[in-house]
Amino acid sequence: MQTELAPEYKNTPEGLAAEAILRKCVHCGFCTATCPTYQLLGDELDGPRGRIYLIKQVLEGHAPTRSTQLHLDRCLTCRNCESTCPSGVQYGHLVDIGRKIVDDKVPRPALESATRWLLKEGLPSPLFGPAMKLGQSVRGLLPDALKAKVPAPQPSGHWPARIHARRMLLLAGCVQPSMAPNINKATARVLDAAGIQSVIAPKAACCGAVKFHLDDHEGARVQMRANIDAWWPHIEGDGGHAVEAIVMNASGCGVTVREYGHLLKDDAAYAAKAQRVSALTKDLSELLPELAAALKDRVKAPPGVIAYHPPCTLQHGQQLRGGVEASLRALGFDVQLARNESHLCCGSAGTYSVLQPALAYALRDRKLGHLAQLQPTTIVSANIGCITHLQSAGQTPVRHWVELLDEAMAAPAHQNAGALR
Repeated sequence: MQTELAPEYKNTPEGLAAEAILRKCVHCGFCTATCPTYQLLGDELDGPRGRIYLIKQVLEGHAPTRSTQLHLDRCLTCRNCESTCPSGVQYGHLVDIGRKIVDDKVPRPALESATRWLLKEGLPSPLFGPAMKLGQSVRGLLPDALKAKVPAPQPSGHWPARIHARRMLLLAGCVQPSMAPNINKATARVLDAAGIQSVIAPKAACCGAVKFHLDDHEGARVQMRANIDAWWPHIEGDGGHAVEAIVMNASGCGVTVREYGHLLKDDAAYAAKAQRVSALTKDLSELLPELAAALKDRVKAPPGVIAYHPPCTLQHGQQLRGGVEASLRALGFDVQLARNESHLCCGSAGTYSVLQPALAYALRDRKLGHLAQLQPTTIVSANIGCITHLQSAGQTPVRHWVELLDEAMAAPAHQNAGALR
């Protein structure tokens, strides 16, 4: 797509990056067929091709409007369009650039600005955990809309006590320890049973995704640098115990940390470190073939169908497909994907379900309808946002797949691993 940048964007990092992406687009429209918001709304400007045109116009000097901002806001950044684009257009990077430019030029209403500020400052805050505990303590009194965002407290067992020669970093995350503490502990127990020690760097916090996707790019980069600093001694192997990998059990965090190298490429002090962090980052599912081989004699899979919803951040953002299903099936689980639209977003998309609730809940109910056709005993996913969003309907239980694997391991294996249940 031919683009003539306006003077204010020529020779800027954002302008040059956007122009390179735009030039790959041949406006074929394949992307509209897999765009969730286009499927719901049927508006060209609420699909990737239309949003690309809007961003192109802004970069060429046209003044953006509130309408421009709204169409960009409605994008889930699910990156499904990238999976179907024949030209390799990096739409996710482009929409991040476009949103930031438009937000700098188009003021938001006061309530909307306040909501976005609370989300980007509140979710990664150390105060989120106490606030979630308070919400859970009065959950029965909350209105339905708020109750849907506050999951009931859950037991989480214990962190394994054994020490192993093999060590991997695990990012605890900003909301996961409070909303679903069993996910991290189940991950540590499963890795422990396979002879791998999970290490959490206490000063590693939010991956930066929340702030970045709410257009606070510099605030996000501050968080990214802080994580790199927290992880670096473990990566370098201070004391002779270097970690093998940085493991992500939330695919939304994983796709962001995998892009640290790209997002910090112009930072002279952190570019090389960021590239190394990105290279070391693995989604937990990438370890599953090895884990399945190590645990095959210890796992007794439960009866019934397990419906698997692959998060967009895993199947489109990280281009990881099929691994969870194949390995869990090899262990005896009856794992099935939805027969229709397994590629489409569930509507969670980070803070999207708060900022665009009508679209988010329409997509959630559409996804749950397809999954219900499988008559599952449980729905599993690989991202805390998807799990919480799908669970908010109060229908079939929704969990992380690693929790099911953890529970399916035979009791003696848990005891040998030092995990007290």
